Amino acid sequence: MKKTILTIATYTLFITATTLISCSTPSEKIENAADKVADAQEKLNDATQEYLTDIDNYRKDTESKIATNSQSIAEFKARINEEKKEAKADYLNKIEALEQKNTDIKKKMDDYKAEGKESWEKFKAEFSQDMNDLGQAIVNFSTPNSN
Repeated sequence: MKKTILTIATYTLFITATTLISCSTPSEKIENAADKVADAQEKLNDATQEYLTDIDNYRKDTESKIATNSQSIAEFKARINEEKKEAKADYLNKIEALEQKNTDIKKKMDDYKAEGKESWEKFKAEFSQDMNDLGQAIVNFSTPNSN
C-alpha cells in the first residue's frame, strides 16, 4: 500500500511538474505581449519615418523642378523683347499662364499636410502628373514651331 501511494504520488508530482513547466505563467504571457507590441510599434515608427522621408525628398525634388521652370519662364520673358509687338502680347499671356501654373503647383506642394501613406501616394501621383504637364507645356512653348 505504501508503495502504491508512493508510486501514485511520484506520477502525480511528475505530471504536475511537467504541466507547470510547459504552461506559461501570466507574467510570461504579458512579457510576450509587451515584446510583440514593442516590435509592432518599432515597425510602425520605421514606416512612418520612411513615409516622412519620402515626402521630404519629394518636396526637395519638386522645388528643384519648380526653380527650373521659373528659370525657363524668365528666359522666355527675356527673349520676347526681340519679338514684334503683336506677337509679344500673345507670348506675354502664355508666359503669365505658365507662371501661374508654376506658382499654383508650388503652393499645392507647400500646402500638403502628411495625412497617411495612402493619401500621400494619391497626392504624389496627381502632383507628378501636374508637374509633367507643366514641364511639357514649357517645352512646347520653347519649341519655335509650336507657337
